[in-house]
Amino acid sequence: MVIGLDSARKQLQSRLKFMSTTFSTWLYAILVSALAYAASGQTRPASSQPQPLRKASDLIRKQEPVKINQSLLKEITPDTVHIVVSLPKQRAYLMTGEQIAIDSPISSGKRGHSSPTGHFSLLEKDPNHHSSLYGDFVDGSGRTIRAGVSARIDSAPSGTRFVGATMKWFMRLTGDGVGMHVGILPGYAASHGCIRMPSDGAKLFYDHVKVGTLVDVGDY
Repeated sequence: MVIGLDSARKQLQSRLKFMSTTFSTWLYAILVSALAYAASGQTRPASSQPQPLRKASDLIRKQEPVKINQSLLKEITPDTVHIVVSLPKQRAYLMTGEQIAIDSPISSGKRGHSSPTGHFSLLEKDPNHHSSLYGDFVDGSGRTIRAGVSARIDSAPSGTRFVGATMKWFMRLTGDGVGMHVGILPGYAASHGCIRMPSDGAKLFYDHVKVGTLVDVGDY
């Protein structure tokens, strides 16, 4: 009987020792984790004041500027050129044969207003074109009351009239108003369907094409 009690006592002592060791290890791990967390908090920079809103110009993606092959540009004529518009690259190329005379950034139609793709020929050239669909409502003194409106959808406030958006160096592609012209280039497709170009690029294209010049728009 005494032997049985001694054996039980030894087993209990062994288990208590094991539990004590396990508890110590567990407690040590918790303490190490807590100290590490506190240390990381001390190294974090103090919270700063809310950052000011970024300007719209800061959000505009940078595109490569207009590139000109000057020697080739001297040789081309409106009878020898064609235009290729690459929607994935957001570039327009004035070409003669397989050679690029002018390479310009563009901004094509955004989702829901995609630029038409396919083969076109220029229907019209107008150096000072105005949109018949998109523009502003202005009052009698010329002050803009509502900007960026659609003449097809929006109603003019009392005492105002619609003034179409300026589309300088306009080169018409379709009968319903899509063309290439000067416009804002944010670095991605953002127009209502037209091919926007920088002022210098649009002028160069305009000066070297004619009504009837072939234009290919697509995934080139």
